[in-house]
Amino acid sequence: MAKFIADFSGMLANPKYFTEFAFGIWETLYSTVIATAAAYLLGLLLGVLLILGDRGGIRPLPGPLMKALNFIINIVRSVPFLILMLCVLPLSMVLLGTKIGTPASIPPLIIAAAPFIARLVETSLRELDKGVLEAAQAMGCTTWQIVSKVMIPECLPSLVSSFTTAFITILGYGAMAGAIGGGGLGKIAINYGYNRYNYAVMLVAVVLIVILVQIFQSIGSHLAARLDKRISRTARKGAAGDRAKQIQRDRKFPPGAM
Repeated sequence: MAKFIADFSGMLANPKYFTEFAFGIWETLYSTVIATAAAYLLGLLLGVLLILGDRGGIRPLPGPLMKALNFIINIVRSVPFLILMLCVLPLSMVLLGTKIGTPASIPPLIIAAAPFIARLVETSLRELDKGVLEAAQAMGCTTWQIVSKVMIPECLPSLVSSFTTAFITILGYGAMAGAIGGGGLGKIAINYGYNRYNYAVMLVAVVLIVILVQIFQSIGSHLAARLDKRISRTARKGAAGDRAKQIQRDRKFPPGAM
């Protein structure tokens, strides 16, 4: 305990750590944002394809092709991230010219997260009432119109929740990437904390990661709730019912009657 207090005091007295933590937060955020945006776009396309091409979907695809696609998604999802990152780092070398640092961790993050997001999107889109799709088809809507104007808008709250889950998952993946050359808060926690037995630095890095997770989880949950028409409709019905009951009470017992 005495060593922890001494390490913590030394960290607070050293401006270098403040700079490292500030830069670590920046690296964590920009790598997570870029990787999440790219992975979610890819995962959204895969998820929509899984719904459209499924048996009984709007545009059924050949069974062997759908089985192969599902098999690939399941295989990539099953590989632990650290192992997958080691396998994909040569791709970072080809694309970016380096295997070390925050930019090099972005391609593995995208490849690791895209299949996971595809399953989240698939689950979200399956919640859509089939009657809505049948009505859109009966009106003569094209596949693109059904996807862009029916499926995605109707499932938007669930898709936003999926995006939030994906963002937090990639944030955690990025922290693990610090163990094999990635940057950000994960690198600080491992290199300056764990490897040097400076648990005060490691604790602060972990706390900062937790704070980032809480912030983005709160934002995502709030946005999903605002977009959910069912919640808004229920709230309006509840408020209307309360007003009606209040009017009835006022009629029975006028304010001056007491």
